[in-house]
Parts: sequence; structure tokens; C-alpha cells
Amino acid sequence: MRVVVQRVQNAKVEVDKKEVGKIDKGLLLLVGFTLDDSEKEIDWMVNKITNLRIFDDEDGVMNLSIKDVNGSILSVSQFTLYADSKKGNRPSYINALNGDKAIVLYEKFNKKLKDTGLKVEEGLFGADMKVSLLNDGPVTIILEK
Repeated sequence: MRVVVQRVQNAKVEVDKKEVGKIDKGLLLLVGFTLDDSEKEIDWMVNKITNLRIFDDEDGVMNLSIKDVNGSILSVSQFTLYADSKKGNRPSYINALNGDKAIVLYEKFNKKLKDTGLKVEEGLFGADMKVSLLNDGPVTIILEK
């Protein structure tokens, strides 16, 4: 499981020019799954994301978590996180989990995020999405389990 975490002032995702998810201060998560992923990786990732101290405290030091700042999460599925571009110029996606299995894990991931009490918005799995964001910092962190 691989997640690109971006600290944002705001973010939104649209499908067919219709907004399907929007947040203000919080985290935009680009979420990908690979062949051997399971709930074990999801539990670890949810814990890591919700406790990751990447928000500024009163001294301007990144010392606060998403929970500490009462922020929101926008979760967007992105199988291209497992692109392999070592050979040639056209990436291979054979390491990305197929859609039927990935959607199950993606939904479990989002449910577990919501179970923490945070506000969680979602993109539309498998759709052609347009993601807009104002990265704050910029702060971008890649997590993998």
C-alpha cells in the first residue's frame, strides 16, 4: 500500500465537472494498492496518517497531527502509484492491484479513517477525476507499507 500525503489548505475532486469531494484545511491522500495488500496494511496506514505530525504548532514547528488541528481528509484512489517505468516509455501497471480487489480495500481504508472521528471525503473509485489542491508548505510525504 502506498499513499501520497499532501498537507493542503483546501482540495476538491470532480467527476464529469461535478464536485464529489471537498475539504478545507487537512490532508489530500492519493491511495494505491499492490498485489499482496490486506487489512493489515490498512490498519498501519490509518494509524500512521492520523498521527503524522506535519501541521504547525504555535511556534511554527511541524508538531501537530490532523486530529490535533481538527482537519479533514480527501481520499482519492490512484492505481498509477504502482506504475513501473523502468523499461521503455509506457509505464506498466502490473504491480497495481486489480480494480475488483482494490475497491474493497479502498472502501475499508476510508471506513477506518472515518471510524477515527475525522471528516473524510472521497473521490469516485475508477472514475476519471480532476483533483485540485492548494498544497500548504508545500508538504508532501510518501508512505508505504
